[in-house]
Amino acid sequence: MEIIALLLGIFGSGAGVTFWVIRNLYYICQPSEVLIFAGNRTPVADGRSVGYRLVKGGSSIQIPLLERTFRMDLTNMIIELRVSNAYSKGGIPLTVEGVANIKIAGEEPTIHNAIERLLGKSRKDIEQLAKETLEGNLRGVLASLTPQQVNEDKITFAKTLLEEAEDDLEKLGLVLDNLQIKNISDEVRYLDSIGRKQLAELLRDARITEANAKADAVIKASENQRITELRRIERDLEIAKAEADSRVRDTLTKRTAMVAEVEAVVGAEVARVQAEVAVQTERIKQVEKQLEADVIAPAEAKCKQAIALAKGNAAHIVEDGKAQAAGTEHLAESWKAAGADAREIFLFQKLEPLLRVMAAGVPKVEVENLTVIDATNGTNVTKMTSFSEQLRQTIGVDIAKVVGHLAAGEPISNQQNTKS
Repeated sequence: MEIIALLLGIFGSGAGVTFWVIRNLYYICQPSEVLIFAGNRTPVADGRSVGYRLVKGGSSIQIPLLERTFRMDLTNMIIELRVSNAYSKGGIPLTVEGVANIKIAGEEPTIHNAIERLLGKSRKDIEQLAKETLEGNLRGVLASLTPQQVNEDKITFAKTLLEEAEDDLEKLGLVLDNLQIKNISDEVRYLDSIGRKQLAELLRDARITEANAKADAVIKASENQRITELRRIERDLEIAKAEADSRVRDTLTKRTAMVAEVEAVVGAEVARVQAEVAVQTERIKQVEKQLEADVIAPAEAKCKQAIALAKGNAAHIVEDGKAQAAGTEHLAESWKAAGADAREIFLFQKLEPLLRVMAAGVPKVEVENLTVIDATNGTNVTKMTSFSEQLRQTIGVDIAKVVGHLAAGEPISNQQNTKS
């Protein structure tokens, strides 16, 4: 208002001037835009000063000759994204299609980046810049994810892309409100094969689930049948127990009657046996007396006779032993009286019958030659004897006979000197 008053003071208070000021210098800012009055230094929230002032959601008057007014649209820009042959992790080229909602930041400090970089650019240029930035970020995110991750969780993929692009867009003064991935494909049909594999896995899981359901149904039916059979068995068991109790009661009743009957029979049998025992006892006594007369008395007589005979034989043996003992004592006294020669005399007495026995066992031997060797000159005599025997065996000359004939003065015949 101070500026308006100043302008009125400069140009006068006429109605025409007021209308001109309102028409040419007064600006109203829509909620979806921001007004930028460039020309004057203005401090901002981060402590620095910029060469413009901002008006958002209000109105203001441009200072003539000192300021210039710009409008910046803050409405959303819908950008169609398409990235072809973007290599994912693993080297599979993918084609990704999506749509992004982007707008120029309307809050500090990001709006200052937008003013510095986007002020004066057309909306088409801004959309193209945002599109190229997002496509670059999209390729970077694809390079870090496998095709399975990209295809299976598109929400996570979009969230990762938002986080990746946020810093780059913020430097441009842009804000990414929303990002949707519409389609992901590849020329080598890798994702189709994954889809077929997943479909096969789904079919397999469905069959497994169906088989498990059937198995559970069979198990449940078996369990129900088991419970039914158990209840039937319990019922039959109760019936069997009742029948058994009835039979036990009947048996107990019959047992009492049978016990009484058996006791009567046993009593009669016991009485008969007792009477028989008395008869057999008397018979035993009679047999004992008969055995005593027929067997025991003669056996006792024979026993006494054998004892008397044994005593007689024992007395004879005792007397012989006493005699032998007396002879042994007498022999011992004789050995003592004889002194050291007693042992040799005893041996000579025992040796004579022993030699007779040994001589009886030796056959008769005829001794042809007997040579007596002098102990002092035994070696030479032995040699001479061995030589004489060898000479007689080889040439038939008996040196002993020759010497005998010479000693007797008898002539020696040739027959004696020649071996026959």
